[in-house]
Amino acid sequence: MPSCLCKNGVMTAQSLITRAGKTTVGDLLREQVRMRGDDIAVEDTQVRWRFSAFNDRVNRLAHALSGHGVGHGDRVAILSENRAEYLELEFACAKIGAIVAALNWRLAAEELDYCIDLTTPRVAVVSPRYRDALAAAPNCPETVIELGAAYEALLDKADNAEPDVTVDPEDGLVILYTSGTTGRPKGAVISHRAMIARVMVFCADYGVSRRHVFPAWAPMFHMASTDQCIGTLLLGGRAVLIDGFDLDHLWPVLRTHHIGWMILMPGVIDRLLERHAIDPLNPKEILFAGAMADLIPRHQIAEVTRALNAPYLNSFGSTETGIPPASSSLIPIGVTPERLSKHLNSFCEVRLLDDADADVPDGEPGEAAFRGPTLFSGYWQADATNAEDFRGGWFHMGDMFRRNPDGTYDFVDRAKYMIKTGGENVYPAEIEQVLLADAHVADAVVVRRADPQWGEVPIAFVAAKDGALSTKDLMSACRERLAGYKRPKEIRVVALEDLPRSTTGKIQRHEIEARLAAEE
Repeated sequence: MPSCLCKNGVMTAQSLITRAGKTTVGDLLREQVRMRGDDIAVEDTQVRWRFSAFNDRVNRLAHALSGHGVGHGDRVAILSENRAEYLELEFACAKIGAIVAALNWRLAAEELDYCIDLTTPRVAVVSPRYRDALAAAPNCPETVIELGAAYEALLDKADNAEPDVTVDPEDGLVILYTSGTTGRPKGAVISHRAMIARVMVFCADYGVSRRHVFPAWAPMFHMASTDQCIGTLLLGGRAVLIDGFDLDHLWPVLRTHHIGWMILMPGVIDRLLERHAIDPLNPKEILFAGAMADLIPRHQIAEVTRALNAPYLNSFGSTETGIPPASSSLIPIGVTPERLSKHLNSFCEVRLLDDADADVPDGEPGEAAFRGPTLFSGYWQADATNAEDFRGGWFHMGDMFRRNPDGTYDFVDRAKYMIKTGGENVYPAEIEQVLLADAHVADAVVVRRADPQWGEVPIAFVAAKDGALSTKDLMSACRERLAGYKRPKEIRVVALEDLPRSTTGKIQRHEIEARLAAEE
């Protein structure tokens, strides 16, 4: 018997009160339609939908999916570039309690099939661009809906009434695949509750409102675009979906709209600055730009903030936690930061723990443990991992920080990627920050190499911004700012394009390590 019913089938007063305190992503879209039906909600290069028309299509898709047997808790996979239909699917599944499994089109065939098998979707939605990749997956579901004529015909036949399905805020909304530097992808389940809380943090900490447009160029299988697109519509704002970092489409969007967050990731800032040099942007308004300042050369932060006339987001979040826990500080326009200390976001708690899960004192590195409403609901079909990562009622992020006396936090590195040299722990990010402070460095990464004397030693790879880069000067900076055992034993200069990257632009250390091992 449902918990909200008493024995005779009549709802109790307390159960009614509890139910009234719940709302979902689908419910909130419906309310925006009532208030702003004629406002633009979603657009891409092909279509532009007002809230009323978008919701009509969402409802039709929801009924069409139900007709294919998709019910509460079922997964619907999607393999597609950014386009309006991606958001239609996310909201359609939200209204019937299904979960979108957002497949990463950059994965190798074996990895893609693994992700499909992990979540066992009842239906898959695919764009023509990725039709063959999906069809080649042995675990591809029998029912596949291709975007285009077949998709539109399916919507035309479907009912446009609001689905009559009870959905709980703790139900899964999307599964975003995430992994460390090695190992199989994990499916992070993001609930309605977490998604709603994430947009609330953006409103509270950054002043984002319905007047701000979100340009979604980052892949929708990434939390940055999915979180922000869904959140923007829940506020009554507009999401503009762009097929990759396409500056020809981004430029007019930035010039004509009030932008909240202009996401920038490692690997794209150079392209933006090159375009700005020959075609000055002069944006209408950008509240803030960027992400992951620890991974960006310091001088580049100053350059891009001047180009966009917007401060840089000194962020530290994750797929699992959203933009929290430590993303509430902005680097002012034109400033080359000397330090990248971070402030906690609203509505979350953080502890820094040692190996015994005891709190560490200020100044000592500890693993961040997180608690708050933006938190995900665990990894799909991963009970052992969830038991370990959620031990003690806190989510253990696997990221090392130091808390400063002023209450700010300094990122140290991933807990699971340390270099053990002569019995000492070396966090690569500490070395990388010294290297990235050099104005002639375009990017840098530090990895470990086996060593007969010390066990492991740090090796640095740097990409030059210009011909003035000097490895001698870099070594000198490391001697000045790092303990002897932390200094790289070698600095290699490589081409920027030779640094392998993940889908979020992060350099893949394990691939570089493999190259080093092949040299031995």
